[in-house]
Amino acid sequence: MKLRARIVVVSSVALACVGVLTFGVARAQQGAAAAVGGTTAELKKPVNLSPEEMNKEGDKAVGRVEMNATAVRRMLEKARTERDVVKTLCLNDKLNQLDVTLRSARERKTALEAAVARKDADLSGHEFTILGVFRQRGDRLFSEANQCVGTDIGMIGDTRVTPTVDPGIPDDYQGPPPTPLQPVIVPPPVAVSPAT
Repeated sequence: MKLRARIVVVSSVALACVGVLTFGVARAQQGAAAAVGGTTAELKKPVNLSPEEMNKEGDKAVGRVEMNATAVRRMLEKARTERDVVKTLCLNDKLNQLDVTLRSARERKTALEAAVARKDADLSGHEFTILGVFRQRGDRLFSEANQCVGTDIGMIGDTRVTPTVDPGIPDDYQGPPPTPLQPVIVPPPVAVSPAT
């Protein structure tokens, strides 16, 4: 009886682990699909590049992740010299994540080169898309590292504000009428004597 109960417990734990792993893989695939699906302008356009052009763009993607890692490494060295523990811990975490992203991007770049050498357009497109996701991850981690040190890179591009006025609003409109202030009456506090 005890043996059977242990087998059931072990089996249910194993099933739970498989369920969690399956859910995690599915969530990762959904996240990659969402990133590829067009959350940024660069991956929104369809891939109409030749495999050789994909290879060149892949080099740029890996270079971008390397550049981000180098910049975060400099920020980490500066935080260490300033002996800022909070910044050091935060930047160290971002740099570790960037290093993993860089290793993965280099592996995918090697796979892209192999697919290009085999003239496999489908696999080349797949590897190129994944490289784009790694480039986006590197950019996001760099932005988070800037937040660690208290700076933000802001928005890239035109930052001017251009106001537009609805032509249906009359020229003499002054806004809503002011509401009259109502006096607020607060009673004085009541003194409480201690119980004897």
